[in-house]
Amino acid sequence: MTLVAVPEGLDPVAKYPEELLEDMRLLEEKPYRAAQVFEWIHRRGISDPERMTDVSLALREKLKGLGIAPRARVSALKAAEDGTRKLLLEMSESATVECVLIPMTPLANQLDADAAAVDDDVDADEAVEPGRTRVTLCVSTQFGCAMGCVFCASGQAGLLRGLSAAEIVSQVYLAREHLAPGEDLKNLVFMGMGEPLHHYDETARALRLLTHAKGLGMGPRRITVSTVGLVPGIKKLGEDFGGKIGLALSLHAADDETRDRIMPMNKRYPLAELRQALMAYPLPNRRRITIEYILIDGVNSSLEHARKLAQFLKGLRVKINLIPMNPIGASELKAPNGATVRVFREALAEKGFSCFVRGRRGDAVDAACGQLALSENLIALGRNKRPGRPEIS
Repeated sequence: MTLVAVPEGLDPVAKYPEELLEDMRLLEEKPYRAAQVFEWIHRRGISDPERMTDVSLALREKLKGLGIAPRARVSALKAAEDGTRKLLLEMSESATVECVLIPMTPLANQLDADAAAVDDDVDADEAVEPGRTRVTLCVSTQFGCAMGCVFCASGQAGLLRGLSAAEIVSQVYLAREHLAPGEDLKNLVFMGMGEPLHHYDETARALRLLTHAKGLGMGPRRITVSTVGLVPGIKKLGEDFGGKIGLALSLHAADDETRDRIMPMNKRYPLAELRQALMAYPLPNRRRITIEYILIDGVNSSLEHARKLAQFLKGLRVKINLIPMNPIGASELKAPNGATVRVFREALAEKGFSCFVRGRRGDAVDAACGQLALSENLIALGRNKRPGRPEIS
């Protein structure tokens, strides 16, 4: 399969039906073809015109000329014993990114108290169909990352380029082809490589494509977008989607001094400003903001840090995922011992917070939180080609 580079202007693979309607008019095709092509791409996950079997040969050639073609292909798949699968995806311009399928198996429920980033909020009243397994997909939005967080492999590499909306949704469609029998793709978490809100326009278009009624039709409540705390992006996400898209915050420290050291973006958007954005996020009933907190030994894992976290989150509707740091080759930082993790969690629970310790999922194949960077390859490439950090708005 030959990959076609993203064309100049609006990528036809990422167009809405009404935008494709204008293309069909210019191609002198009947209007209904727009919905037909959109459904092939976004409901069936097929962007190769040759595979659009109920489309005429003449129109297939026209669609190729329009630039409709696959934007990604799976180059490798790595599976861990817990059922987690990491897909390596090749894209144009030598970009290779990763997405991760995480099945919610009985083993997963034992490892991870809340099972998935969104399941405990949206599935409380939904019975699990016997013999079926829910799967969460972790999606990437950039090739590398500009945020520079010290505990994250992608952040250590730097940003090489953003992904187009077509490349973002292609991860979902390709991942569906790698579901095992009895598995259902239920949730999407934008928690892979990159900072989604640093790449807002393409992320937002991808969200609209994935939730479009004539496409995949994923419910917005089943999608969670994670951010290191880009305040303007949090506000825009809330405004554009009415709070229906889940929000996860990579917090990792509740005092500016510590957070400045491990997350450089905090200097741009300090905690007081970030808290205001969280308070203003338009949460629907029964939804909570997910707080992600990576526990790093000797950095942010003391009882005093737990007390600061409880104070920062007071009055917010949140659930807290504590994540003992996963090892990455670019850092000597490590997770605290189990006793320290338990004391930290208990301090938060005593303050009334729903607080879970996330078990390691997929760390054997570098698919766990903070590990998505194609091992050392992307880091080395980033050091050789790393551009200046882009302006964050």
